[in-house]
Formats: sequence, structure tokens, C-alpha cells
Amino acid sequence: MASIRGGVFTRADARACGYPDPDIDSLLDSGGWRRIRPGTYAERRSLILVTDEVLHLRKVHRVLRSGGPNVYASHQSAAALHALPLWGLDLSRVHVTASAGRSGCVGGVHRHIRDPVGPGMQLWNKLRMVSPARAIVEVAATAPTTPAVVLTEAALYSGLVTRRSLKRAVQDHGDERALAVVSHACTESASVAESRLRFILAEAGFPAPALCPTPDAPDPADPETSSLWFPEERTVLDFEPRFPFWCDEFEPDEDEPPAPAPISDPTAPQPVERCWISWADLNDPPAVIDRVRATFTRASRRTGVRQFHLARARM
Repeated sequence: MASIRGGVFTRADARACGYPDPDIDSLLDSGGWRRIRPGTYAERRSLILVTDEVLHLRKVHRVLRSGGPNVYASHQSAAALHALPLWGLDLSRVHVTASAGRSGCVGGVHRHIRDPVGPGMQLWNKLRMVSPARAIVEVAATAPTTPAVVLTEAALYSGLVTRRSLKRAVQDHGDERALAVVSHACTESASVAESRLRFILAEAGFPAPALCPTPDAPDPADPETSSLWFPEERTVLDFEPRFPFWCDEFEPDEDEPPAPAPISDPTAPQPVERCWISWADLNDPPAVIDRVRATFTRASRRTGVRQFHLARARM
């Protein structure tokens, strides 16, 4: 609750989360929590690092408190309230949607007018916002493609949206750009870095990586490295899994055994080439494409296997 409020919360919020008054007073006296203003607090550690996302969320809450009952957070501001990653999105303005008033940007608040405001409106803990699916479609229609794809894949991974709910939201919005983003998004990405890398590879026309893990995949407990496996090209792409997506963890039911981990084919040929892609490398997509293509070429030379392309003209 504190994270989506920009790091702050009220005494009523703490009580709703199970903190009795004596514990609240003890945390305040010990310095674990700090008073921001009467009745509003923040964890001490949240005051040490204030990011653009935190500042944006605080502005969103101020705007919603003073905007009246018919003003809803929308676009990336609603995505922030749904705890979705905001990588690559413009956070200089708070986006709201209302049924009346003057559209445009005034004082750092971009007001979108839509009468009626349309479906997908939610009220949670006195916060008025559009649904995750509608927020994604609005971002996809107005933001650069790569951040929009990252946002969409994060929502799919976390289970906040489904393909069906996104399709319905696109139909309500009626935007071709949003349709292209939603159609492109996949459910396999587990971090911002992986989403960016998959998007770069898809845009360059590379084949999709295999769903099974690599024959010599890194330790799953190692948070520093993730991999994409291309069995036909005999290549593994290692990358930094920066900014992993949020996913609601749960304990499996005692009567239902946990799902087995995916097992790679023991008879599959071992990879012969590896390529390392850092987080900084993703800022230069042409260089990433050249490096991956060169790795595929090295693997082809070592194995003597040549891929037959159906689109190649016959001689």
C-alpha cells in the first residue's frame, strides 16, 4: 500500500494492514517510521531514496484528492497505481481522465476529457483509477513502442491482465497503435531487460527463442544471469535480468503438488556459442543485433549446419 502511495501511508492504512496502535506508536518512537505530516507516515528507508516513480505517485495522490469524484488516474499514472514498471515512460506529467472540463496540460497535470469516461473504472482504497487493461491500452496509444511493450508484458506476467481483457480494452479504445503493441507482447518475459531484448530480436526478424531452458542453463538461484536458448542456431544469449517483473507469490495447496520445473531435453545438442548482453548494451539495438548475428554465424561455422530460408530465391 505504501509503494503505490509514493512511499507514504496513513494511520488508518496501517490499522487496515493489521498494525495495532501500540505497534504504530513504537515504530514512530524508534524511528522505523517517520511522520511526514499529522496522521501520515513513511518508512525511514523509503525517505533515503526518492525516485522519479515515487515523486510521480505522490503527485498522483495529491491530484486525486483535489480533483473531485469524477477524476480518474489514467495512462502511466494509473499504471503506477497498479504497481507496474514505468521504465521508459514520461513521468513529468500526471495523467487523469474526466467526463467534463478543459482538456490539456496545466500545472503538470494532463487532463483527458472523455464523455462518458467509458468502461474500466475502478475505486480502490478511495483511489479512482482506470483498470490495468485500459491503462495499458492508453499508454500503448500514446507512448513509445518499447516501453509500452514492456508494460504490457509485465502486466501479463503478473496476471493483472489477460489477452482477452486487453483485446476488449483495445476494442473500447479503438487505436491501431495499441492493437499492434498488444499483439506483439508475449508472456515469457520476466524482467524489463528480457522484454527489451526479446523486442529487439523480434524487430530484427530473429527466430523466437525456445521455451525450454538451455542444456547447460545457469543456476536458477543466480539472480545475476538469465538466458535465451536458440537450439537450431546452437546459441545461448546471456543477459542481466534487470528489474524483474512483480508476480504474486502463493503457497501451493497441500492437496495439489507443485508444478514440476521444465526439464531440458538430455539428447539435445549442447550449445556451442554464447553471447553476453548487458543492460547498457540494450540502449544500442543495432549493436545488439550485429553481435547476435555474429554469434549465430560463428556457431554455424563451427557446426557446419546451414539454415535453409524459405524466403530465399531459388537458383
